[in-house]
Amino acid sequence: MTKIEHHLSEQMLMAHAAGTLPEAFDVLIATHISLCDTCRVLLETYETLGGAVLDAGEECAMGSDALTATLARIEAAPADVPARPRIRDAVFPAPLRDYVGGDADAVRWRPLGGGVRQARLKTAGGATLRLLNIPAGTAVPDHGHRGTELTLVLQGAFRDADDRFARGDVETANADLHHHPVAEAGVDCICLAATDAPLKFDGLIQRIAQPFLGI
Repeated sequence: MTKIEHHLSEQMLMAHAAGTLPEAFDVLIATHISLCDTCRVLLETYETLGGAVLDAGEECAMGSDALTATLARIEAAPADVPARPRIRDAVFPAPLRDYVGGDADAVRWRPLGGGVRQARLKTAGGATLRLLNIPAGTAVPDHGHRGTELTLVLQGAFRDADDRFARGDVETANADLHHHPVAEAGVDCICLAATDAPLKFDGLIQRIAQPFLGI
């Protein structure tokens, strides 16, 4: 059983329920709540509240073809949806596996330097979604943030100052945080990271390479 110590903020869960986040953040949140009972219950609460607000709102006129278009989409849907196969010891939870089209062994990793690898996932909405593979015992270069970054641990763990983040944990970083995460020894750390602005690196090499690496 996954023991999660670091959860999503209520503001993030409310925004996800309201459908106001970029796709990159939505994918990360869906992946986290598939592992986290606490955040899943909170999200269901916000979704219920949102439904109540809609019920209490004013009626909105629909297009004359709305019913016909809806029925056509229902008829065009597959009659039988195949059951999702269970993958024993999968690194990626089901929502991320569906998005990637497989587990971690299906990812086409690209080197970032220092043994760290990444894979950018295609998303819309102005935010970036990346998978990171950090060798055990390796430190990520010092960096800050120009916006918000959510980092979800999928395998292994990393330490950041006095905190430890393991499978299912989410680290939330913003412009106030400057840090130097280090992957724990033992097993490589695989994370999913969503950012809405480029990172701020201290090192000259990282700053030069940043536009080419998309970070």
